[in-house]
Amino acid sequence: MDSINKNQPEENYQRLEGSEAGQRIMEMAEKNSICFFCTTPKMGDSMGVRPMSIQKSDSDGTMWFLSAKDSHKNLEILADKSVRLFIQGSAHSDFLYLKGTATLSDNRDKIHELWKPIAKAWFTEGEDDPRISVIRFTPQEGYYWDNKHGNLIAGIKILAGVMMGKTLDDSIEGELKP
Repeated sequence: MDSINKNQPEENYQRLEGSEAGQRIMEMAEKNSICFFCTTPKMGDSMGVRPMSIQKSDSDGTMWFLSAKDSHKNLEILADKSVRLFIQGSAHSDFLYLKGTATLSDNRDKIHELWKPIAKAWFTEGEDDPRISVIRFTPQEGYYWDNKHGNLIAGIKILAGVMMGKTLDDSIEGELKP
């Protein structure tokens, strides 16, 4: 544990496994449906990093994305299924890092299930656009940073700590093993 954590008067580390980890991932992903989706770079100027919209998150931590079949991202996934996701739910909490694998499919039923009208900006033929593919991200491990009681309580505890000269915050963090 970090040295700052040793100054805490309360427990702020919690390792989550199995369904508990999956539930936490889903809850944090739903707070912000945008993430940085990182592949092993093979081409393009983005070095394998790009923002992506999470279309759906399951209770086991699985996340679903729509992507163009001819994108660098899809080509990089075909070469190496290892993917990392970085999610920030708010300015002061809900940070999540995940490492896992991505698989591609063109399952039309899944595409229809995940389709949102805003996706037409990228897939101009709509949900039947032949360029659409589905990315299924399966997390293997991760780490999270959050607060226990919301940003207001966390802010109050930090201010109280400043006034008392103590380390008081409402943080919680830990490993995730879905």
